[in-house]
Amino acid sequence: MTLDLTPDELLSTTRAVRKRLDLDRPVPRRLIEECVDLATQAPTGRNRQRWHFIVVTDPARRRLVADLFRRALTTGGGAPPTERDLRRMYAHPGSMERISDGFRHLYDNIHRVPAFVVPAVEGRTDRASVLDQSMTWGSILPATWSFMLAARARGLGTVWTTAQGPLERELAGALGVPYEEVMLAAFIPLAFTIGTEFRPARRVPREQVLHWDRW
Repeated sequence: MTLDLTPDELLSTTRAVRKRLDLDRPVPRRLIEECVDLATQAPTGRNRQRWHFIVVTDPARRRLVADLFRRALTTGGGAPPTERDLRRMYAHPGSMERISDGFRHLYDNIHRVPAFVVPAVEGRTDRASVLDQSMTWGSILPATWSFMLAARARGLGTVWTTAQGPLERELAGALGVPYEEVMLAAFIPLAFTIGTEFRPARRVPREQVLHWDRW
């Protein structure tokens, strides 16, 4: 079953779903395979197709991965927001409070999420040039977003997280991924949604992000 959404509705309502993930309903393998088939229609640098999707549904392995997720979130890491970041983050009152509430819910219930999807790409960008980084990340991030759009069209919810980052090597080991050759790009919980109606997010005005002919 696919939802009756126009392309604009699909693009504007594919939200980060945390509190409305159905934690009690398994996700059929067939639907995940369909999403991967669509994901691999995305652009890929030099047609190298280095993308991979590791899907975790086994209960014991999900518990192990959920524990890694929680531990990774307590390590911190990442550059702190700039003053400009903070202005955008809090441009709409209440938005960050809702995100924080959803985050706490996901943290508390991550072990109950029926499927995890870990997109990965062959080749590491540690200390790579901007060109090499752009070619590598540009070959997995569009495919991952296509996966999330395909999931939304099928009544499935996702949330893009980078929780794998601080413990990437340990997660790679738990999933049998050759860390020295393959990079884990994201960590995406996947489940049916509770209800299928989602609204566009409130964003900063176009005038703050659109640059015409020059910065």
